[in-house]
Amino acid sequence: MQRKRYAPGRTGSAARTAVVLTLGLGLGIGLTGCSSGTPAGDIAVDAKAGPAAPVAPPGRYRTLFEPCGAVPQGTLKDLLPGAAALADPERDQAYRGVAAVTYDTDRRVGCTWRADTPDISHRLALDIERVVSYDTTISDDDRAQDVYARKQVAAGIPLSRTTPTPTPSGSSTATGQTPGGTPPATSPPGKATKGTTAPASGATPADPAATGLEPRVLEGLGDIAYLDDVLSTVGANGHQRAVSVVFRTSNVIVTISYQEQTTGSAEAPDSLELQERARSLARLLAERLEE
Repeated sequence: MQRKRYAPGRTGSAARTAVVLTLGLGLGIGLTGCSSGTPAGDIAVDAKAGPAAPVAPPGRYRTLFEPCGAVPQGTLKDLLPGAAALADPERDQAYRGVAAVTYDTDRRVGCTWRADTPDISHRLALDIERVVSYDTTISDDDRAQDVYARKQVAAGIPLSRTTPTPTPSGSSTATGQTPGGTPPATSPPGKATKGTTAPASGATPADPAATGLEPRVLEGLGDIAYLDDVLSTVGANGHQRAVSVVFRTSNVIVTISYQEQTTGSAEAPDSLELQERARSLARLLAERLEE
């Protein structure tokens, strides 16, 4: 018996139409399945999260000025009187200063000047720090105040009642400080003393409070400021007086260190003169920050 040839039921355009319809139906079902879920309005919100914490404001300053050029030459002549006796190249170098090496000049800069003669030497150092808080709940100004307060406490100058107490760093107490945060006010005998004049051998130092030149808080300089004055002996007959003026303006802290050292002289450097020079420079730099 002769077999019949097999013939498909659909050919040509009819078959293609069926395939297209089948694919379209499957795609529609897939999209419906993917889109079926919890509506956005039905998503539960954690009531315990509460409102977002407010972000503390940034500090006033974002950059720092160049320190070595910030002190006019006329001011340097007063601060470094011995430079006038130096040869021209050495004098020029003394007035030019040496910039401190820092890794970010927008965060910290500094400069030092020095002039030495056989009998007397002067050294001036300037340090300017811009404090940044990486805690969004603490402002740059508050963080800078904390850094400033630590410096004042380390200098042995009591904080005023309106000055915030610095935040403790860790559970241990800083070296040389009592658990209450105030370091001892005394210095090793014969090494360094706070005050104005070096006492003669066997004499009792004058009461610093009676002179008005004792280490103290300064008014009218930046947001807050203090002055420190330390006299020490160098060798058999030499003396060194170090005067520091530290002040804060917003999130910038300026530290001025001014030293005079004598060699082979029984007379100590004059406290009033050095303090006036350092304070004059501090006022000049405070005005620079206001520009």
